[in-house]
Amino acid sequence: MRKSCSTVLACMIALTSFFASEAMASGRHKHAARIEKGAAKIYTVQTPRVRHRCFPGKLRAILLHIARQVGRRPLVTSGHRSAGRRGSLHRKCLAADIRVQGVPVKRIVDAARSAPAIGGVGTYCNGIVHVDVGPRRNWHHCGGLARLARRARLAAR
Repeated sequence: MRKSCSTVLACMIALTSFFASEAMASGRHKHAARIEKGAAKIYTVQTPRVRHRCFPGKLRAILLHIARQVGRRPLVTSGHRSAGRRGSLHRKCLAADIRVQGVPVKRIVDAARSAPAIGGVGTYCNGIVHVDVGPRRNWHHCGGLARLARRARLAAR
């Protein structure tokens, strides 16, 4: 009895994944999978809710370049999102926010800037690096408490 239940369960899981992949391939899914074979080895995602399947080839190439340069797979913390700043390349699925565990931010940024087809490279105080395929630009942004601390230091002078 136990063996037949296991077999039935395995068949149900296989069918569910088959129908899900068929739905994605037919374009009925909002973010159809367009990742080439082996792309899962390029990067990992922080949570299953991170929307990354719509990344264009150029962005995946940038992530692969970073992975090769630093010797570890980047962790994508944010990909496509419908909310956010107007004009954000995240809204067009042309940007990713990443971390690479155990690798200094400067090394990640250097690897990103040397990637072919790189657009923007931004850093945040929390150690996240933004990469995109838009126009070339660089920035560093500290929000919240870090900004208030910097203002307090400047005001104390």
